[in-house]
Amino acid sequence: MQLRKSVVECLKANQGEKLKARQIAEWIFETYPEACLAKLERSSALKTEADLLQQLVAEIGANRPAITQRHPQVRTTEGRPRRYYWSEQSEEAEIAAVNDSAGDDVSRSEMPGLSEHDLYPLLAEYLKSELGLHTHRIDEKRSSNRRGPQGNRWLFPDVVSFEDLTADWTPEVKACVSEAGGQKSRLWSFEVKILLNRSNVREAYFQAVSNSSWANFGYLVAGEVEGTETLKELRMLAALHGIGLIKLDSENPAESQILIPSRERADTDWASCNRLAVENSDFRDVVNLVWQFHRTGDARAGEWKA
Repeated sequence: MQLRKSVVECLKANQGEKLKARQIAEWIFETYPEACLAKLERSSALKTEADLLQQLVAEIGANRPAITQRHPQVRTTEGRPRRYYWSEQSEEAEIAAVNDSAGDDVSRSEMPGLSEHDLYPLLAEYLKSELGLHTHRIDEKRSSNRRGPQGNRWLFPDVVSFEDLTADWTPEVKACVSEAGGQKSRLWSFEVKILLNRSNVREAYFQAVSNSSWANFGYLVAGEVEGTETLKELRMLAALHGIGLIKLDSENPAESQILIPSRERADTDWASCNRLAVENSDFRDVVNLVWQFHRTGDARAGEWKA
């Protein structure tokens, strides 16, 4: 059995699907049972079919660079679990296909039935459950100053989150920090994309840089990150500009991952916040909620709307 050839054959046979290494291994076992059993019999280290499947999974991962180099149509996603798929399209065409299926600024992904807007509440769920953040959606269409088609996307992020640093503090510590004028909250900014690959990664990243410059933390969020080179590019850009990366798991938001941590800015840029609040009612609501928190100590969790 030639593993690399079998992986390519599996992906060709399942075009349009993104498969985990284990799913590919199971396909190989079902398609070539005699060759797999012969491999099992030859190995002293493999005792059961489960051992063989795990070995195939490991070999698929080890052969991934050679497979993708020989067959450019074989693409992979980043993050865990990694998924493999076959595509005859160029990376530019994949992005164009996502955008062409969009309704206005809503982009459809290869994740069936999901749009970029569908990712916002999933992101909010992850941020609340894993990081304790309160989240508010920013709709650029509610801006008073329209800058042409998608012009405001460079100014407003998709989602803003609020972090209450005092949530676990004692009343005495809260009072002390209030008197001393210490930091009691932080603001987070998120730019959400269905798909990142080498074709759109720099534009998406600098969009996040542009519309997150006022926040303590800025993140680019992606439903899919395709290709090792894409992740390398994001790591290089993050080292220069500090915007982090979250891989959002649409099936189980709690399993989402911070692949690249954001670099914290010590102070919120309130002058920039003022500009955004003047032009956009959603952002003005965020500022009002932050003001209410600093005035009363109540984060008003029920008033944050993803």
